Amino acid sequence: MGWKECNKMDEKLKFIARYLEGEKIAPLCKEFGITRPTAYKLIDRYKMMGQCALVEQKRTPHRYANALPVQVEAMILDLKREYPDWGAPKIREKIIKKYPDVKTPAKSTIHAILDRHGLVKHRLGRRKFKVTGTPLEHVTEPNQLWCADYKGEFMLGNRQYCYPLTITDYASRYLIKCDALSSTQEEFAFEVFTRAFKEFGIPDSLRTDNGNPFANGQSFYNLTKLSV
Repeated sequence: MGWKECNKMDEKLKFIARYLEGEKIAPLCKEFGITRPTAYKLIDRYKMMGQCALVEQKRTPHRYANALPVQVEAMILDLKREYPDWGAPKIREKIIKKYPDVKTPAKSTIHAILDRHGLVKHRLGRRKFKVTGTPLEHVTEPNQLWCADYKGEFMLGNRQYCYPLTITDYASRYLIKCDALSSTQEEFAFEVFTRAFKEFGIPDSLRTDNGNPFANGQSFYNLTKLSV
């Protein structure tokens, strides 16, 4: 909500005049389309400033908390040009030693000044290892690729949870295993996979999701004992 756009100053003047005549705040706010906090703010400002309060106020702050004197900022830039390899910590230490009477800005403030003037070299982030999935388009024969997954979980009548572990052959869509397990712990999965390997052989590749017991985000290359 806000003042009508026809003439904000006229609207504010009318509002103040009718308020001073004794009209209630609530109906005035409803008629002028403003909130009560806005009305009380205008009234308080009018009491302090008179008609000047009716002029649109600038929203920019009078001062900035982190603004530095021009001389200090120039000093920081001069030191950076003199010692181009220095960063904010070394420049700050130099100011403390060379200009003990100057109120030394924080390292973050110095860094922000250098960055604003294009004097900070931004390092490229390290390239992280990215795991790629097993290619699927060339899988045409059985045992080239198996897919394994836990198909959710559900509670049984005895209030115990069941975790169905399924293993399928990607090429033939044959369901190799579908075992109801009481946990996703790796020892139970080991038993299922051992029986599957003995019965159908070992596949060329095995495709799973990134959850336990197939993968672990905290381990080397996300490997677990089962995946190894």
